[in-house]
Amino acid sequence: MTSSKQEILNKNSFLESEQTLDHEIEEQVMQLFASCNQANSIEKRIDEITDSLSQDFLTTIDSNTNIDLEPLLEKFSDSKIPVEPTNFENYFKYIGNNIVAHSIHTSSPRFIGHMTSALPSFVRPLAKLMTAMNQNVVKIETAKALSFCEREALAMLHRQIYNFSDGFYTQHIQNNLSTLGILVSGGTVANITAVWCARNALLGPKDGFLGVEKEGLAAALDFYGYKGAVIIGSDLMHFSFDKATDLMGIGTHSLIRIPADCNNRVDIETLRQTVENCRTKNLLIIAIVGVAGTTDSGGVDSLTDIAEIAQEANAHFHVDAAWGGPLIFSEQYRHKLAGIEKADSVTIDGHKQLYLPMGIGMVFFRDPHLAGAIEKQASYTMRKGSFDLGKRALEGSRPGMALFLHAGLKLIGVKGYEFLINEGIRKTQYMAACISAMPEFELLAEPDTNLLTYRYIPKQFREARTENKLTDIDNQIINRFNECLQKNQRQMGHTFISRTTKKDMVFGSEIPIIAMRAVIANPLTTEEDIEAVLNDQIQMAAKISI
Repeated sequence: MTSSKQEILNKNSFLESEQTLDHEIEEQVMQLFASCNQANSIEKRIDEITDSLSQDFLTTIDSNTNIDLEPLLEKFSDSKIPVEPTNFENYFKYIGNNIVAHSIHTSSPRFIGHMTSALPSFVRPLAKLMTAMNQNVVKIETAKALSFCEREALAMLHRQIYNFSDGFYTQHIQNNLSTLGILVSGGTVANITAVWCARNALLGPKDGFLGVEKEGLAAALDFYGYKGAVIIGSDLMHFSFDKATDLMGIGTHSLIRIPADCNNRVDIETLRQTVENCRTKNLLIIAIVGVAGTTDSGGVDSLTDIAEIAQEANAHFHVDAAWGGPLIFSEQYRHKLAGIEKADSVTIDGHKQLYLPMGIGMVFFRDPHLAGAIEKQASYTMRKGSFDLGKRALEGSRPGMALFLHAGLKLIGVKGYEFLINEGIRKTQYMAACISAMPEFELLAEPDTNLLTYRYIPKQFREARTENKLTDIDNQIINRFNECLQKNQRQMGHTFISRTTKKDMVFGSEIPIIAMRAVIANPLTTEEDIEAVLNDQIQMAAKISI
């Protein structure tokens, strides 16, 4: 056989091998899209694996594994995509060993340090259904029924906040010209959306001027005769307002933060004076922000007083109730949110105290036409007059997270949420009482809702703390001790408490205080779990040298 014939045979053999490989890859890929009804479908086999992983994960009491970050990040250092499809069983084994095994057990009853909790059982099967439907609620053409379901769910919560008449909701719930609320990915986008609406409404088209949307901020302020623009609120405002001032072009220096009092509420008299100063300086007040549940301590501002100040200043009144908003379900504690019904806009996070999965934030509007100030259209989607939800939202494509919200409101209901809220606050008060009764700890503030802050006091400082004689140096040492204690507890992984930095007055000057931060929002958490968290800290503290 000549060499040329051998080359041809080799080439043909190579091509046949390539074709065989391509065919195998084609079959593997098509199997990934096959119906789950097919015998031995990959989806059924994956379901068995993931169900097992989920059960093991959800039944773990420890909050975390004790693996260090360095070896963990080394498990995720491959930047090359595999050329051929990976065997799914091998991949899910990898997922189990490297991701699930070292994920934070946010559903653990002893994980009480962040605003993330256990989820009700209906969420997991509903998530599979939602993923299977793969609706995109940017427009009716990709989310026909879910668009109306989302509007209905938002109207339910809007009514819980504002409690307008039956006629109001009949008129606006499914009116394509009205927007009672917008469902977004989280509180940050909700807060940004609220002040965006406020800015555009305050600097809208007038007397031939096309408005801030078309002509920009500088031209709008000049046209309306303002020397600048500000947003005003407590110094405990969420950092999303820093993002908002940045994105709107007024700069973070134009976010005016008013000191909070010892109860973590904005100082009303200072706020009132600041508003007057801004008006005297001819600054546009885009929004005055009230906080209903501060992120670090759960404090609730006096919303009625802030509403009055905002009304006198003709300023938009926004309430960031991302955390504390669900108190509206509780007959016992709803009074803490008195004045929220006067807000022009309200933020609530479903993935916090509505016990829904991550990715559900909401902003609600008192005026159902306010969101028209940010409306956008496009020829291929979000056409004028349509029910498309994306035309009055910052985000475009969005998953059908409204299904979880709708299910939560229906399956848990007002009384169910009232129970969850009341229990969270009851257990927080129990923890506060435990801390107050233990000489090892100092309660830094009485809890307003279901967050509390405290710190560990090493033995040699307890007498001075009791007599209120701690020096600046003493507090610095105690700070370092508490930071070390919190890190050790996190690393051990049996229980978890987060930390924050508070301000305290010592000898007439403010000093930072490192505080332990407990969040009691998991219905699975018991009094025994709370005691276990505190006992863990006492045992660990005994091993820390100063």
